[in-house]
Amino acid sequence: MGPFDRLAERSQDWLAQALRDLESARWQAQGGFFEWACFAAQQAAEKALKAVYQKLGAEARGPSVIGLLAGLRERVRVDETLFECARLLDRFYIPTRYPNGWPAGSPKDFYTEKDAADAIRCAEELVRFGNGLLAGPG
Repeated sequence: MGPFDRLAERSQDWLAQALRDLESARWQAQGGFFEWACFAAQQAAEKALKAVYQKLGAEARGPSVIGLLAGLRERVRVDETLFECARLLDRFYIPTRYPNGWPAGSPKDFYTEKDAADAIRCAEELVRFGNGLLAGPG
């Protein structure tokens, strides 16, 4: 394969990993690893949207869920509630993993069961949205 050959369309691979990340978020929350549940939820939403970009033959850059949604809004209708979820999830990309995001303590000290539940709910909505776009009309 040369550098200018089109890469295979892999939207189903991206969606499969999004679903697995969502399941991981649920498991992490059940185990009390709320910071990891929040991060895995963000990852699920990001990958579900990147699956849509794959299907459209478009390039998706960066981890920002809100940025990915904004790019999709140029092609499809995106409900404002999804942007609210994207804003929530984007807050979980870095500070859930690194202690230097906090003045003292580590991420495990700052995330709660409610944070994880909200993140999972939002990820579910975004994964459902992405899956719906992949399925097409009807």
